[in-house]
Amino acid sequence: MINLNEVEETNTMIEKDNLDVRTITMGISLLDCADPDLESFKRKIHDKIVTSAKDLVRVGNEISKDYGVPIVHKRVSITPISLAAASCCKSISDYVEVAKVLDQSAREIGVNFLGGYSALVNKDMTPAEELFIRSIPEAMAATSLVCSSVNVGSTKTGINMDAVRLLGEVIKETAEKTKDTESGGCTKLVVLCNAPDDNPFMAGAFHGVTEGDRVLNIGVSGPGVVKKALESIHGESFETLCETVKKTAFKVTRIGQLVAREASRRLNVPFGIVDLSLAPTPAVGDSVADILCEMGLEKAGAPGTTAALALLNDQVKKGGVMASSYVGGLSGAFIPVSEDQGMIDAATCGALTIEKLEAMTCVCSVGLDMIAIPGDTKASTISGIIADEMAIGMVNQKTTAVRIIPVVGKTVGDHVSWGGLLGEAPIMKVNPYSCEEFISRKGRIPAPIHSFKN
Repeated sequence: MINLNEVEETNTMIEKDNLDVRTITMGISLLDCADPDLESFKRKIHDKIVTSAKDLVRVGNEISKDYGVPIVHKRVSITPISLAAASCCKSISDYVEVAKVLDQSAREIGVNFLGGYSALVNKDMTPAEELFIRSIPEAMAATSLVCSSVNVGSTKTGINMDAVRLLGEVIKETAEKTKDTESGGCTKLVVLCNAPDDNPFMAGAFHGVTEGDRVLNIGVSGPGVVKKALESIHGESFETLCETVKKTAFKVTRIGQLVAREASRRLNVPFGIVDLSLAPTPAVGDSVADILCEMGLEKAGAPGTTAALALLNDQVKKGGVMASSYVGGLSGAFIPVSEDQGMIDAATCGALTIEKLEAMTCVCSVGLDMIAIPGDTKASTISGIIADEMAIGMVNQKTTAVRIIPVVGKTVGDHVSWGGLLGEAPIMKVNPYSCEEFISRKGRIPAPIHSFKN
């Protein structure tokens, strides 16, 4: 039975501590739209997306008003286009035409982003998949709401280093083609290892082939709520610290579960999962880095940061799984540099480096995220950074990702701003030593020995 104190507590979390439902994401299968004729395929995917999600924004706004819970974004994820469009796209321009239809569809239904301009090439690439990946720079330049992702590795298959090498070049080209928006096309492109089928968060969201025709996935957030809770137990034991994070994560996830069930009922679309990630924003008081500082660190990046983040991530998961039977997606603590004011401050003063961020990704969700680097960084260096992060995911049987932005015309010491949830970031220093000979090797890094569990 919910009592008055719990209602007042929830209201306080929303009004003062930046608690929100970060996204309602409707996943839509486009497998039944496959057609050898490009024009027919474009018509089918437009009609399916618009018909399926025409009420998503309206219903999200109504639920937010009825329950007083902010729902920041409404999004759509689709079947990876490299699969759905394989029979009709024969050139880069064909894929870009599809991307434009996706962008138009997203605008018509009023969502904030559409994810699924994606490919799954964790073991190898077909010629069509390679062609698709090469279309990404132009597609990101030609659209504003479409997000792209490529899964290049998994614990079961290893790492497709040919795809890793290609994506270093693709990221550089995307940065150049979108230099008029501070290389903003790269903010919509992420490279993944062990990508989940049900992730509601961009830019890595796509509707997995194991999913049904339509599904609703919810992403909750609440770093500010966790920080506020920790302020009341300052200096207490680790046991008290863990219990406080766990109980707070439970409350945050229950709100997400409530919204998910209600959205499912009103839209008549099956409820999928709640992703219980702590997703920060550039707003003051909505920072994962601030939680780490509240635990006792002077700055995020100080010695002890990885341990503190591991504790936070684990307790968030433990609290969340008690609040919902259907937890999925990424579910953990996000550490995107540009989207977290505490991370921005730590990176600006030098407390946080790419190398320290890489260590932190071993224990949290998801990876090296929203990191701005000098525009003249070599493609092979970007591929090397991707390979390192994919190796962490492969060996540790977890999802890892790289969303890195080589900002054309910028160098270390400069700042870049994309606005909104994407925030701003300092240009971070990259190790200057070459990995080109290593990246130039062809083939695949094999799966680790512990992957053989059949």
